Amino acid sequence: MQENDLLAKITALAKRRGIIFPNSEIYGGVGGFFDYGPVGVEMKNNLKRLWWKYMVDDRDNVVGIDGTIITHPKVWEASGHIKNFNDQLVECKKCHKRFRPDLIDFAKECPECKGELTTPKKYNLMFKTEIGVVEGEKMEAYLKAEACQTIYLDFKNVVDSSRVQVPFGIAQIGKAFRNEITPGKLFYRAREFEQWDLQFFVHQSEMEKWYEYWKEERMNFFKHLYRKHDSLRFRQHPEDELAFYAKVAFDIEYKTPWGWAENEGIHWRGDYDLTQHSKFSGKDLSYTDPKTNEKYLPWIVETSGGVDRTFLFLLFDAYEEEKLENGESRTVLKLNPDVAAYKAAIFPLVANKKDITEKAHELYTQIRKKLKVVYDDRGNIGKRYRYQDEIGTPKCITIDYQTLEDNTVTVRDRDTMEQVRVKIEELENHLTAN
Repeated sequence: MQENDLLAKITALAKRRGIIFPNSEIYGGVGGFFDYGPVGVEMKNNLKRLWWKYMVDDRDNVVGIDGTIITHPKVWEASGHIKNFNDQLVECKKCHKRFRPDLIDFAKECPECKGELTTPKKYNLMFKTEIGVVEGEKMEAYLKAEACQTIYLDFKNVVDSSRVQVPFGIAQIGKAFRNEITPGKLFYRAREFEQWDLQFFVHQSEMEKWYEYWKEERMNFFKHLYRKHDSLRFRQHPEDELAFYAKVAFDIEYKTPWGWAENEGIHWRGDYDLTQHSKFSGKDLSYTDPKTNEKYLPWIVETSGGVDRTFLFLLFDAYEEEKLENGESRTVLKLNPDVAAYKAAIFPLVANKKDITEKAHELYTQIRKKLKVVYDDRGNIGKRYRYQDEIGTPKCITIDYQTLEDNTVTVRDRDTMEQVRVKIEELENHLTAN
């Protein structure tokens, strides 16, 4: 399947099934901004919960915060973003459209109208805003360009208010904004997105050990998340590609239809960030070891990835078109069950038989207290299966005439389409075990 074909199919599926919508579409849309629909928001929340459980809930040495989108403007001066967070653009002298030169293979003419392009110019990717209400007294500020900066700002508060001791991590999922020149590939390159970040603070002498630990841990997470492990790899940044704050950096990449693309970065940030914020704020952000009384600025291992980008790669990873034995075909998202919007869909075999629909509603009410499930009685049973396949629901449960006799239901598996009879009292265990 060609890149454009797959992108077009996933884009159409996402809109048709309430996963992703273009923002402000009734006004023509705004490039690089997307809304999650009723199905997509459930999937995205499940994805974030899965990350939080893996990174915070299951560990004794990681805590979380939730930082603001707007911070004091000096934060971005200290971090280096105002000076260094730049990209290149070229502009067509004829149609005045702008492009990133690397995304048009450094072409000499405009890909739209064949006009002459300007030489590359640098511009800052950050979104500006203002704080205050009185003209002339407003303070220029920026929307958060990366989620991690509030972690450094809260480092001392976290140490002082909790029982954490180095080595420990602070995790966060938060919005970030980048004024991309050419957003595209659905929401692969967006202007508003969410990041999940871990900043893990260590003694300098243990930096290499923890860096290798987190490289392995993050790859293990993605191997659990995705089906296609051969579509995952590490790529080390060469020296001329390193971010201004990184001494070493590896990307976990996913093989997309257009080639290998960054999914998450693991960065050796050293003490750059705490040093900079100490310098610009005038506050001492050093850490004192409670056992040895050694005072020092911890070094930092960062793992930083895009929630939305991971979501897109999950769609690539899960999307299948299958020919069935009866000659028909189906589209199915073979999503990780932990991410799927619903654990199961509950169907009455027929929608016009009262005792069956009442039993189906009773079961739905019972199960939804513990598991996220959906009730569906639209159309025939085949169409319901196809709909649930397209949104990745792992199991479909049908209440039929036999249910009324022996209190069993038919459970259909999304991936294999096999059906088994399960007693209602055993249904919850069946769903959570698969």
